[in-house]
Amino acid sequence: MEYLELKDFLDVKVREYNQPGFISNDPVCIPHRFSKKQDIEIAAFFAAILAWGQRKTIINKCTELMQRMDNDPYHFMTGHNDQDLKRLLDFKHRTFNDTDLLYFVSFFKQHYDSHESLESAFLSPAQIFRPEYTADTDLSGFSGTDVSSAACYGGELAAQKPVVEMGLNHFRSYFFSLPDFPRRTIKHISSPAQKSTCKRLNMFLRWMIRNDENGVDFGLWSQIKPADLICPCDVHVDRVARRLGLISRKQTDWQTAIELTRELRKFDPMDPVKYDFALFGMGVEEKF
Repeated sequence: MEYLELKDFLDVKVREYNQPGFISNDPVCIPHRFSKKQDIEIAAFFAAILAWGQRKTIINKCTELMQRMDNDPYHFMTGHNDQDLKRLLDFKHRTFNDTDLLYFVSFFKQHYDSHESLESAFLSPAQIFRPEYTADTDLSGFSGTDVSSAACYGGELAAQKPVVEMGLNHFRSYFFSLPDFPRRTIKHISSPAQKSTCKRLNMFLRWMIRNDENGVDFGLWSQIKPADLICPCDVHVDRVARRLGLISRKQTDWQTAIELTRELRKFDPMDPVKYDFALFGMGVEEKF
């Protein structure tokens, strides 16, 4: 297809799949059961991390997990005791087990004890602070929300947009910053540094950041802009994108996700990842 023809075709598919009817059969339905910001963040994070396999199974396992937390995930993370943690034992989805889950709980407990939102976990100090302030400064306690001091870029953030690649690499390092983290859990949090497409985390970021009032994505976060997002590149998206000539790279890795997003930005530079709805929908629902 020619450029304008392909753009029109994909725009139609975005409108078809980016609507409330998409929610019930997709893992995004899990965070949509909540209204508190932190509950949505936690539920969405688990729904994204556990998103491999059949969507029905993913939804069932995430439902089970939320029930083990009394459908109050933020309160569970911040207020649990040892007895509460026993309810998580024997949870399993594919290669994700209770050892992984207990570390995730420890991370969320540590993070929310000092941060209002999970957004700050995806903002590296290099994205916020001027270089001259970071060389000899311990920024481990940086919340990501106070950008008003002279050390911060503050109002310049709009012009110097945070880079998702930096944020994902920072997040993985931050996530495993607790002492004695289980080595087996490392495989569940990917990053561009490992050349991964980071499909699950990019999907999570799409949910948290995009806000087009169509009811699927939440738009809870504002420091990373929709224009900066990278398209989640799973097997369905990859297959459809290749058939449409949007990917030429032989392997499927982080650079493939970058290539795809670069092509999608030609259609909409401010919101390229909206086309994830089109590519995924055609791949799953239409077997394109």
